[in-house]
Amino acid sequence: MMMVLQLQSNASASYILQQFPVRSSLPQNQISIASLSPSHLPSTSTRRRALSLITITTIFSDCCFCSNYTWSKQVSDFVELPASGGVKALDLRIGDGETPSDGDKVVIHYYGRLAAKQGWRFDSTYDHKDENGEPIPFEFVLGSGKVISGIDSAVRSMKVGGIRRVIIPPSEGYQNTSQEPIPPNFFDRQRLFTTIFNPTRLANGEGSTLGILIFDVELVSVRRGVLLVCVNR
Repeated sequence: MMMVLQLQSNASASYILQQFPVRSSLPQNQISIASLSPSHLPSTSTRRRALSLITITTIFSDCCFCSNYTWSKQVSDFVELPASGGVKALDLRIGDGETPSDGDKVVIHYYGRLAAKQGWRFDSTYDHKDENGEPIPFEFVLGSGKVISGIDSAVRSMKVGGIRRVIIPPSEGYQNTSQEPIPPNFFDRQRLFTTIFNPTRLANGEGSTLGILIFDVELVSVRRGVLLVCVNR
């Protein structure tokens, strides 16, 4: 199967992302670049940027959340979410619960990966355990600005029980080191942010690819609430 996706970046450039055939020898939960021969990368100076783009296409036959998922019946192509700033989404499972609104407290599980590091998984809620060894989901108020805007956009149109894979461009990803979700492990945080905000690579014009993120998000629950806005009088 070959899929072509187009991603608009802040630099107003268009990139073609190709889905290459799955190779059985590749490890699970990895990003497939094995099908790309060196001849497809035009020069050494552009190779790093090209690899970052190619690695954001994932092996669709290995879903992080649902190994027994029936792909042929429910998976559609990636589509750009409305008013998302370029976030592209692929619904791996359509939920049957309610859809959240701004001001609601949402609970999610996620896997986060960084395209510039060949799909390195920098964080997962399933790695966050309580005293009983159970995974701790991530909670936030939708529209509060607590999380990167790409996560807000991904969750806003989901239904409880749904699972969605999203490709988040740098403009909708991390703009600073205080935005959540933040990896709890110091070394993971350091690797994530020193890659995204690398001054040398940014100066070389790689800002349109360094911060591309891939998240698999499961919407666990929604608690209705009201987002309070303070107005000075």
